[in-house]
Amino acid sequence: MKIRRPAIKDVLERLYYKYNRRNLIKPDPLQFVYKYSKRADMEIAGLLSAVLAYGRVEQIQNSLTKLFSIIGESPYAFVKEFGPAHRKKLHVFKHRFTTGDDISDLLALLKIVLEQYGSIENYFISGYSKSDKNIIPALTIFCDSLSNRYAAKHNGHISNGLKYLLASPSRGSASKRLNLFLRWMVRDDQVDAGVWKSVDKAKLIVPVDVHMGRLCRIIGFHNNKTTTLKTAVKITENFAEMEPADPVKYDFALSRIGIVENCTGRYSPACEICELSSFCFQR
Repeated sequence: MKIRRPAIKDVLERLYYKYNRRNLIKPDPLQFVYKYSKRADMEIAGLLSAVLAYGRVEQIQNSLTKLFSIIGESPYAFVKEFGPAHRKKLHVFKHRFTTGDDISDLLALLKIVLEQYGSIENYFISGYSKSDKNIIPALTIFCDSLSNRYAAKHNGHISNGLKYLLASPSRGSASKRLNLFLRWMVRDDQVDAGVWKSVDKAKLIVPVDVHMGRLCRIIGFHNNKTTTLKTAVKITENFAEMEPADPVKYDFALSRIGIVENCTGRYSPACEICELSSFCFQR
């Protein structure tokens, strides 16, 4: 089946208008970014919320609620002042297989970043080039440079927990959670915070999770059985054909189809009223 680009773009615009609203963010972990008003706090909260965005939605919300209750009113201040006492506070934290020590290792790295660069954004753009086709080279440098900083102080060893939090494209990861963080930070609309001003949103890669991967396969944007970096790039390129300046524009709205409307890729009565039904390759 050939994808009808103009027709599907019209549907995506309607979905964007329907779902891309601040009051519909919950239960998305992005909600925790908006608990803070200062940009410095929001980017720290964004990174922590994104790297822990795996598992059941309720579990993610519970874990982030607990984490930010430990961190307190200013994530930025918590990181800037991070030391043994802060690590001890986080020792009780656990989200699935991410421990408090894993979070502490990440925050210790971010403390160095803030001391040397002033913000995560400044550190990220030190490896960013406007000539790059997409954000992948910069994200790779970001993840690998942080991992290397940790390894340099730990006899060349990087814990599995920290590797998972800094899921680098250089290790074959689709980097869904970090691409999610970049979407939150770079795009600026009713949903995405737009905290960063130095990165072109046209360079972003769609953060492909199970729901997004399934839905994009259903509408013919890829035919891979597994979600790889190559899959994420292919999906992004399909969206870029319709929205080259903002290929990640429809990510939040489409994810609502999977999460809120519970699209499983199998026919159900709800399919009859789904906006995407006429493009569904499973019908």
